[in-house]
Amino acid sequence: MVKRVVITGLGVISPVGIGQDEFWQNLIAGKSGVGPVTRFDVSEMPTKIAAEVNDFDPSLYLDRKEARRMDRFAQFAVAAAKLAVQDAKLELEPEDKDRVGVVLGCGIGGVGTFEDQKETLMNRGPGRVSPFFVPMLISNMAAGHISINMGLHGVSNTVVTACASATNAVGEGLRLLQHGDLDVCLTGGTEAPLTPLAFAGFCAAKAMSTRNDEPTLASRPFDKERDGFVMGEGAGILVLETLDHALARKAHIYAEVVGYGSSCDAYHMTAVAPGGVGAAKAMRNAINDAGLQPQDISYINAHGTSTDLNDTNETAAIKSVFGPNAKNLAISSTKSMTGHLMGASGAIELVACAKAVENDIVPPTINLTTPDPECDLDYVPNEARKMSVKATMSNSFGFGGHNACVVLQKYE
Repeated sequence: MVKRVVITGLGVISPVGIGQDEFWQNLIAGKSGVGPVTRFDVSEMPTKIAAEVNDFDPSLYLDRKEARRMDRFAQFAVAAAKLAVQDAKLELEPEDKDRVGVVLGCGIGGVGTFEDQKETLMNRGPGRVSPFFVPMLISNMAAGHISINMGLHGVSNTVVTACASATNAVGEGLRLLQHGDLDVCLTGGTEAPLTPLAFAGFCAAKAMSTRNDEPTLASRPFDKERDGFVMGEGAGILVLETLDHALARKAHIYAEVVGYGSSCDAYHMTAVAPGGVGAAKAMRNAINDAGLQPQDISYINAHGTSTDLNDTNETAAIKSVFGPNAKNLAISSTKSMTGHLMGASGAIELVACAKAVENDIVPPTINLTTPDPECDLDYVPNEARKMSVKATMSNSFGFGGHNACVVLQKYE
């Protein structure tokens, strides 16, 4: 028998707040986390803005020696996991730790460590390269560190599907719980891509906004004046449990996870398939998996990157799935505030969906002042909206044509 699965804990490290309360309040207030890049020199780069996590102190979550042996993306993940477990009031010691697992998404991994150690190699020689270089670099180490730190012996996996990574990870965590492999799963995603090399790569691809003089206005999904995405960093971790397990310990339930869909465009390395046909297939798969009809969905947290191709094709995909009802949907892109957290984006966006279901409030798409005629749906412009949110879907689409969607609904 397929088990029901619920969300009982939320942990966030983001450019608009650390901890789910600060994160959610700033989303609802329409606060942007975008500003000038402070971590490295961008004077010779066309883009000089990003959504940085400025107040993160790893020593609040990790032993200092331990933290030094972890890349920033792994530090984010462990911190968010601890916040999520604390929020869930989940006491791990009494649990059967063989039945508590971790499934994380990460698109890039320890690119900061890679750059640092390449400099060491070139300037100081191979003998000075850190013995921790490889363990700090590899993408799976965030999940590994969470499992090690918390003594969890269940499944510990990492999904790498570019910007769909975290949403795919939550979907795979859902399956493990539904089919009885785990009782509890810590799932979501993490990313720390704000490094000179990664930043320069996206600049070279001409993918990022150059609205450097107005950073807080730069990420503007679905707006006619958008000129590219804004890179961000951070992590989101959700505690998923089987319903029976959550009820037995009288846990607070934010929402029920009811559907997961995935697909591949099989079209191009970076470009979206015309009309968003692959994205539409993933959305249909998720709605069907949930046992719902398109008209049951109240709110979509869009991938909404603030790039021309994504926003128009995602709009087309929504129209193809929802038909005439697309006009009645509330849709927003929280990337307008957080920037694009790459492989972690789907995780913090699912946190936003869970909070929307819990509170019947939909966060806005800020900076939407000049609507694109090709993006003609209701994107909840500029102000949060109080409304009934019975079921919601989060969309994530990544390079390589990876598409992933997860559906949440109110627990009843």
